[in-house]
Amino acid sequence: MISSGTYKVAEHVFKVSAAADLCDSLFSECMDNYEPFAVPAAQNSEYLFKVNVECGEAPEYTEELCQDEEGQQIICGLTAGKKSVFDFRLQHKLTGVLVCSEDYRMATLFVPRDEPLALLRFAVNNAMMVLYAIATAPYNTALFHAAVVSYDGKGYMFLGKSGTGKSTHARLWLKYNEGSELLNDDNPVVRIFDGARAVVYGSPWSGKTPCYKNQEFALGGFVMLSQAPYNKIERLRGVRAYAALVPCISGKRWEAVIADGLHKTENALAMNVPVWYLECLPDEEAAKLCCASVSESRSRIKSGMTCG
Repeated sequence: MISSGTYKVAEHVFKVSAAADLCDSLFSECMDNYEPFAVPAAQNSEYLFKVNVECGEAPEYTEELCQDEEGQQIICGLTAGKKSVFDFRLQHKLTGVLVCSEDYRMATLFVPRDEPLALLRFAVNNAMMVLYAIATAPYNTALFHAAVVSYDGKGYMFLGKSGTGKSTHARLWLKYNEGSELLNDDNPVVRIFDGARAVVYGSPWSGKTPCYKNQEFALGGFVMLSQAPYNKIERLRGVRAYAALVPCISGKRWEAVIADGLHKTENALAMNVPVWYLECLPDEEAAKLCCASVSESRSRIKSGMTCG
């Protein structure tokens, strides 16, 4: 019986354990998307965080904030002992409650007993994503809501509100820009090294598209998408570039330490990675225009020219 698993995502290591009555169903049927990221157990000091999954009722809490998107709700709150709580619901049905230590290094995910495996998987994935986004924020790391493709040795990320067409544009790249491959369709991770070098990683979380690749690429650029009856692309700079990134990054921004960490990462990305704004149709021309523009930008940077 497997009672725990250790995983590494974007060089951050975390551990998931389960109560005996959950082990078989959790690791064999609900966490297959984590298998590409599995690593041997580490020393205690090397874990970013540890989570235990168990059946039972979570402690009572006071609600601070509720987010509702496409039938998925996350209720954030605090217990009387000031522990952070994240209550995950699907169509308002409880799937699990994550209770975290003050430093987010230890957490327990309480799940209802005898619920369908689909709900357990939903709770586990949401809990891991939320805790990962929060725990990594002070370490120059950001979990994005984006699609990302690799092309010519670089990773290119497509940003935008839900329904904008991130996945559609990624598929257009795969179809019309030879050599493109999908890295992640919904939740890639970006890390900044040495204050400027940006790397994008695949993750165990990829929305409705099962794309769980343990790969990494130097980040070549961001493309903010907007639907339009034409195709037009422009480079964003300064505050406009920064503003394009902020809504696409997950995090508990009402906590100062987390907000400060995310701000530093966002600022470094806006200063060092090209950000583009693409108004487009869902067609071949849009994919080729976008690819040509970001590739030309790379060529100019390599040659020491200013990119317009």
